[in-house]
Amino acid sequence: MPVLNIVLVEPQIPQNTGNVARTCAVTGARLHLVGPMGFAIDDKKLKRAGLDYWPQLDITYYESLFKFLSAEPGPLFYFTSKGPRRHTELCYPDGAWLVFGREDAGLPETLLAENPGTCVRIPMRRGERCLNLSNAVAVGVYEALRQWDFAGLESRGQLTGRPWREDV
Repeated sequence: MPVLNIVLVEPQIPQNTGNVARTCAVTGARLHLVGPMGFAIDDKKLKRAGLDYWPQLDITYYESLFKFLSAEPGPLFYFTSKGPRRHTELCYPDGAWLVFGREDAGLPETLLAENPGTCVRIPMRRGERCLNLSNAVAVGVYEALRQWDFAGLESRGQLTGRPWREDV
């Protein structure tokens, strides 16, 4: 199964991080949290949003963006409302790192300006700020997984009380 890495830089809202953690758990993506964060990792709002999934996560913590970038991860794709191209225009290779900024400020513009070829935007209406962080992560994750034909994921669900008809 290909490896997908999700990076939250300085997340501020525990419920968003909990929802992202749940997305990572159900898709097998690795979660990377870059501080400083606006909450403690034991915050009950964080746990409530992703509580049952927390033990299934592969999480790495970094104390700062500098420490994260010093670890030389890659290839990095920066999701930003300021991106020059759509998130669907790039190919996400095995080992991709999808990077998302804080809810109130996004990613630092200096970082974006240094990496124009890997800055992407999820299309939305002109004049609107951006999607909710956990929704943006889900859109990015599922685009990468779609490109990988959802490798390693179960694509067909089952009813609990009966089987599906054969013609479905």
